[in-house]
Amino acid sequence: MRKNILLECVETGERLYLTSKNTRNNPDRLELKKYSPKLRRIAIFKEVK
Repeated sequence: MRKNILLECVETGERLYLTSKNTRNNPDRLELKKYSPKLRRIAIFKEVK
């Protein structure tokens, strides 16, 4: 049920975070606010894989 996904920063394009989600509950792409070391602040990360 759960799949591993990569999260990519919208602004810098860096792929830092690996997380999992339940595809039955969340079929659309995931979007989370996470810390970006390049920007040194919190940015929006979207699901890639």
